[in-house]
Amino acid sequence: MMKQTIAAALALCAASAAWAAEGTPAAADAQLVKQGEYLSRAGDCIACHTAKDGKPFAGGLGLDSPLGVIYSTNITPDKETGIGEYSLEDFDRAVRHGVSKDGHTLYPAMPYPSYARMSPDDVKALYAYFMQGVQPVRQENKDTDIVWPLSMRWPLAVWRWMFAPDVATAPVTVPDGADKQALLRGQYLVEGLGHCGTCHTPRGFALQEKALTDADGSDYLSGGVVEGWLAKNLRGDPVDGLGAWSKEDIVAFLKSGRNGHSAAFGGMAQVVSDSTQHLSDEDLNAIAAYLKSLPPARKDAAAALTYDPAVAQALRTGKDQGDGAMTFLNNCAACHRSTGKGYEQTFPQLALSSTVNSADPTSLIHIVLKGAQMPGTGAAPTRYAMPGFDWRLTDKEVADVVTFVRASWGNKGAAVTASDVAKVRKDVGAAAAPAR
Repeated sequence: MMKQTIAAALALCAASAAWAAEGTPAAADAQLVKQGEYLSRAGDCIACHTAKDGKPFAGGLGLDSPLGVIYSTNITPDKETGIGEYSLEDFDRAVRHGVSKDGHTLYPAMPYPSYARMSPDDVKALYAYFMQGVQPVRQENKDTDIVWPLSMRWPLAVWRWMFAPDVATAPVTVPDGADKQALLRGQYLVEGLGHCGTCHTPRGFALQEKALTDADGSDYLSGGVVEGWLAKNLRGDPVDGLGAWSKEDIVAFLKSGRNGHSAAFGGMAQVVSDSTQHLSDEDLNAIAAYLKSLPPARKDAAAALTYDPAVAQALRTGKDQGDGAMTFLNNCAACHRSTGKGYEQTFPQLALSSTVNSADPTSLIHIVLKGAQMPGTGAAPTRYAMPGFDWRLTDKEVADVVTFVRASWGNKGAAVTASDVAKVRKDVGAAAAPAR
């Protein structure tokens, strides 16, 4: 990938005469456009800027925020409703600075605090792609569903001044040595284009990411909740992070949406489908190398869990007939097995799962209520799915089975209450609990 980046930069220099004075490409170099397309995949631009059943990059997707719904904008090169009149400078200001062509500050639903780390060369390649490689679509942008006075834009400029970092001013350079190159490339992709912290880092009092890089502190990538899903801890914690995952496990997950530990669900399934499965093996390995370099979020992180077969034996012999155990046997064991080990690459294991053992049980409750589906990828095209049980299980029954899972086979997760389930049921729009 680094060779491709260098080649793109050289191609840019060679084609500099094709750029008009205002920064609009007259006939962008094909290699530069191709590089921009790859970078748009790495940045997952299509995920937010494409509405369900809509045209690619034409915007209109509703993004929930604590203030109300924000609709993504049309970023096709249509001259009237898109970015067709944007110069390179206009484009750069929007992507890395968070300022639109007309001068207003963008909502940080656009992850410009992360994109600020993009190199100028990569911005130019992205611009070439969006101007020359994307089909123009005439589609008017939607106003937000945020009520006044929260809809006023000027506070966003204050937010940007307080929390947005300085933008990169030079091309990305790496020192000699394959290991250092991989780490720095992975850091660039995770902190910048991949904007992983946007979901996987907790938010502060003003909804800002508590850390934008590992240098800002161990909150970075320590986990966050997005649209009713837990974006898991990506640091080295052995119980709820990536401490038990190898680099190969991370690469397999990003490439196929599944590995021996887990499967992609919720928003991460879309990330794998639209973005990470399309990245080069070199870049995926660089991302994995960087993530594995991150220490645990907590200095007193618990030791790695070990499998305990006692619950499996009790289920097989009928010795455990508690409410949680019986609900598990009647609804879950066919796929996840009484051992909790599931079927590799098909039905994820529950035993020792970092998702199961996370302090926040939101994702586990969400999956039980509404189900989930793995992404279909080039490496693993079958979209295995789990049905939702919101229509079938009461809040108490969901709490019982989730508590059972979080305390079985060596898992050490805390108990879940019926009120916990009721809150998630409401937040994610699940069906009303059945009457008993």
